[in-house]
Amino acid sequence: MTTAAELDDRVRDLLAAHPPAGTERTAFLRARFDAGLAWVHYPEGLGGLGAPRTLQAGVDAALEAAGAPDNDPRRIGIGLGMAAPTILAYGTEEQKRRFLRPLWTGEEVWCQLFSEPGAGSDLAALGTRAVRDGEDWIVTGQKVWTSSAHLARWAILVARTDPDLPKHRGITYFLCDMTDPGVEVRPLRQITGEAEFNEVFLTGVRIPDAHRLGGVGQGWEVARTTLMNERVSIGGMRLPREGGMIGPVAATWRARPELRTHALHQRLLELWVEAEVARLTGERLRQQLAAGQPGPEGSGMKLAFARLNQEISGLEVELLAEEGLAYDDWTMRRPELVDFTGRDAGYRYLRSKGNSIEGGTSEILLNIVAERVLGLPPEPRDDKDLPWKDLAR
Repeated sequence: MTTAAELDDRVRDLLAAHPPAGTERTAFLRARFDAGLAWVHYPEGLGGLGAPRTLQAGVDAALEAAGAPDNDPRRIGIGLGMAAPTILAYGTEEQKRRFLRPLWTGEEVWCQLFSEPGAGSDLAALGTRAVRDGEDWIVTGQKVWTSSAHLARWAILVARTDPDLPKHRGITYFLCDMTDPGVEVRPLRQITGEAEFNEVFLTGVRIPDAHRLGGVGQGWEVARTTLMNERVSIGGMRLPREGGMIGPVAATWRARPELRTHALHQRLLELWVEAEVARLTGERLRQQLAAGQPGPEGSGMKLAFARLNQEISGLEVELLAEEGLAYDDWTMRRPELVDFTGRDAGYRYLRSKGNSIEGGTSEILLNIVAERVLGLPPEPRDDKDLPWKDLAR
């Protein structure tokens, strides 16, 4: 087992061989990955050293203090938080070595082709078809609400390979090259004026069987791994005190005493405490993650994240009164990331409306928490054992 002292030595060796001031950014990130300092809990040769996950924070802090570049994690969050742990869990050795390094360095951006116009909350009802053709699969269908599809080189994709089986069992998981013929990305303009989301049309896209992740028909199991990691990455991100949405509201409260009222003060105090509780709960969840794969508890964190963001942004607009109704820029843009704290209050208010939809709707997550965390009886599902082709649409 690699120790903290051994990691310190590796950090010093990396910095000596590749001084950040004189090393091109991508070259430094590649060297960091090869030194096992990308994600230290991953296996040796895949960006890690098999060390405890808890030691990663010390590595990150030491490299940051030395002026080393990071991999811009907000820009490549889907790859880091969803694709990578799924590839690690289900990928072949060849897939792991091909995809993990450029994913971590940010040389290849990833997106997630899961939701469809008729299969969002009920993802298992998806209808995108993948038909075997020799050593390839021919994929045809439509995906929607795809963040970063306009930037992505690769996508994690779930498609139906056997319509005669019940909906959860006839699904297979693929890695899709977004530059392949037949992949069309169209922008979806949102209430913010931006188009960070996209709809993706797949028309006869040919995916090699070598890019199948997991077994044929194992796609739902593989997708659940992705979804649990997604909810942790959204709801359980590491934040300092007053990080996230509560920070700008607290700063405005301190700087603008003329805006204060007793009622707003009470609401701010309640939300500040809830945000701090959520932050500390997220820290505890990350410590539990050190012992293995994320479980359904991440759904609870995602629920809290969505509710708090919406309530806090509503309070901020109300605190600013008429100023809160202003909006900085409605220009149609295709952003590379969501910047909650770098924009104005109006943007935060509008963008947070999507938090209770993306990464699993709050209604579905409530069911997961009820059934898989609290152990309550499941809701009746009369379509669970029917062949997918016989389901009402």
